Amino acid sequence: MASYILKRLLAAIPVILGITVIVFLIMSLIPGDPATAILGSYATPENVEKLNRDLGLDKPLFQQYFIWLGNMVQGDFGRSFSLNRPVLDEVLERFGATLILAGTSLVLCSILGILAGVISAARQYGAADKAITFVVLIGISIPSFFLGMMMILVFAVNLRWLPVSGMYAIYGGGDLPDLVRHLIMPATALAVVATGVIARLSRSAMLEVLRQDFIRTARAKGVRESRVVWRHALKAAMVSIIPVIGVQAGFVLSGAVYIETVFQWPGVGRMLVTAILTRDILLVQGGVVIVAACYVLFNLAVDVAQSLLDPRVKT
Repeated sequence: MASYILKRLLAAIPVILGITVIVFLIMSLIPGDPATAILGSYATPENVEKLNRDLGLDKPLFQQYFIWLGNMVQGDFGRSFSLNRPVLDEVLERFGATLILAGTSLVLCSILGILAGVISAARQYGAADKAITFVVLIGISIPSFFLGMMMILVFAVNLRWLPVSGMYAIYGGGDLPDLVRHLIMPATALAVVATGVIARLSRSAMLEVLRQDFIRTARAKGVRESRVVWRHALKAAMVSIIPVIGVQAGFVLSGAVYIETVFQWPGVGRMLVTAILTRDILLVQGGVVIVAACYVLFNLAVDVAQSLLDPRVKT
């Protein structure tokens, strides 16, 4: 197991390096002069030239990349000019809020998706299967940001059951119940599409397992149907379901960008939108690289979990 984890870690290094190259090139292709955007009304030719020299923007592009990469390896992600603080400090401070939102959504969509898929497969072509399929198809078809806005309109504006935006109440609150009330709508809106995807693929995986010989043998021995489905079949199907959850983790992280914007959630996604609008290049680059690295590490954890369920994966 240790050698397998080490092999997967080594394989993740080129992926993260590739991400840094893509992020750096995309930000370098944005039209306009970063120094001019940073200086604003103080952007005289002399000041622009001096700032470009101080930031290393007067050097060739490949040198700029390796300077930035070398600083990151040492833990220096640069300094945000719009916030006047280190990029790493800002991203880590915001990442906690994003982790709460994305983690809650991932747990929610995983549990609901697997439950829906198992029930749908166990009642194939029945009323439950048709109802779940109908609801899942609707959920997959609704954009998360549109669902979020409709939830705000219904549950916050009209019914006034839940707060409109933010992570905590402006006055008072700040405790766990207050966090849960603010978390319900954004986490649900973010989880709906992923729930539908996991449900559909869980159903397919379960149907394939339920046709296997060991399931027929268990039924022939008189094992209760519920035990056959939830213990034997689900355990075997999880080998196919876990990678799907890993893929949906990336969807949840990317979806946090617009969900955090809709609900004014103080996470990395909202920070990135603001940084892009202000052309805070180092903040955008640092935020994207850290989030992407977390996604790669999560997929490593998914691969390890899959190998524990099915030792053949390690081969």
